[in-house]
Amino acid sequence: MKSSRKYLEHTADILFQTEAPTLGELFEQCGLAVEESQVSLNNVEIIEKREINGENEKIEYLLFDFLDDLLFYKDSEQLIFSKFEIEIEEKDGKFQLNCSAYGEKLNPEKHEQKVDVKAITMHMFEVKKINGGWKAQVLIDI
Repeated sequence: MKSSRKYLEHTADILFQTEAPTLGELFEQCGLAVEESQVSLNNVEIIEKREINGENEKIEYLLFDFLDDLLFYKDSEQLIFSKFEIEIEEKDGKFQLNCSAYGEKLNPEKHEQKVDVKAITMHMFEVKKINGGWKAQVLIDI
């Protein structure tokens, strides 16, 4: 299975689906989809690095928290990420996330801004195992 992401029609918000052979790649595709919905990633350089870690018994909540952390960095530090190195392990009944996120500070003169994402929502949020990998669906409030 090849990693992919696509945006779906939705009346007022942004809805996307991703597929990937591993959970790490699924989280990467979801992270890129959230960032890409806000700004064109073509010229986002790798200048800053942030570590994002977490754990949860439910993979859905771990993904939700990860995407929420990306919005936190955008809102608090004006950081947009264009590259992720992600490892996810299942240990002692919990999923553990270790992520290095790379990007730079948002610069309106350099970065083509699209929309301002307000929040990740649990409405229509889904992570499931499929034949050959994983699939996620995420609705973001704009």
